Amino acid sequence: MTAARTPPGTILITGASSGIGAALARCYAAPGRRLALQGRNVARLDAVAAECVSAGATVCSLPLDVTSAAPLADWIDSVFSDGSLDLVIANAGVSAGTGGGGEDAEQVRRIFAVNVDGTLNTALPAIRRMRGQPALDGRRGQIALMSSLAAFRGFPGAPAYCASKAAVRVWGEALRGSLQADGILVSVICPGFVESPMTAVNDFPMPFLMLADRAARIIRSGLTRDRARVAFPWPNYAAARLIAALPPAFADRCLVRLPKKG
Repeated sequence: MTAARTPPGTILITGASSGIGAALARCYAAPGRRLALQGRNVARLDAVAAECVSAGATVCSLPLDVTSAAPLADWIDSVFSDGSLDLVIANAGVSAGTGGGGEDAEQVRRIFAVNVDGTLNTALPAIRRMRGQPALDGRRGQIALMSSLAAFRGFPGAPAYCASKAAVRVWGEALRGSLQADGILVSVICPGFVESPMTAVNDFPMPFLMLADRAARIIRSGLTRDRARVAFPWPNYAAARLIAALPPAFADRCLVRLPKKG
C-alpha cells in the first residue's frame, strides 16, 4: 500500500455546485487550503463556496460550462498564476434519460461534450501547468478523473453516458503511466450510485445508494494513497467487473431487461 502523502494545499474541482463535486469541496475545505470551484448553477455554487469559506478555506469560484475550453484554461492559469496547483478533480458530468425512446442526437452530443471534452478541457491545462511546477519529493501534482462503474460495460439504458465514462476511464488509466516521468499522479474515480441531482430522477432501485459526503470521504482517502482506481462500493464494482467479463451475447440478454433511465 502506498504511504499517505502531504495533503494538497491548492485544489481545483469542477462540477462543484452539487452532488459529489459539492461534497468534495466541503470535504477538502480547511484553514490554509485554497479551492477553485467550477459549476454552472450560480446560486448553488455560491452556497457551496460560502460553506467552504466558513470551514476556513480560501475560495475562488467560476460559473462556467466546462465545454468552454479557452475561458476555462484562462481561468485555471489566472487562479494559479502565483502558486502551484496540487490537485485537480475533473468531476463535471451529465447524463440523460432514455425512458422515452432512447437518447436523441442532441442528448448524445451534450453528454460527450461535457463528460469527455469537459474532462479534457480541465485536465490538459492543469497538466501543462503542473509540468512547469517545481517537484516536491518527485511530485508535481495530481489529476483525478471522474468516471463511473458504468464505464466497464455499456448499458442499454444509458449508452452515451456509459461510453463517455469509458473514454474517461481508459484515458485516465493510460495517462497515469504517461505522466509518471513528469511526477504527475493520475487516479480514475469509478463510483456507483451516489445521491445527486443525476440520480434523483431515477425511478428504479439503486443498490447500495450512497450519500455524497460518504463518497467524497472515500475518494479523498483513495487520492491520498495515490490509488490508480478508486472504485466503490465494492459489491457494485464486483458486479460491474463480472458483467464486463461475460460473453457479449449472454450479457446483452441480461442487460436489455434492466430499467431505463427516466
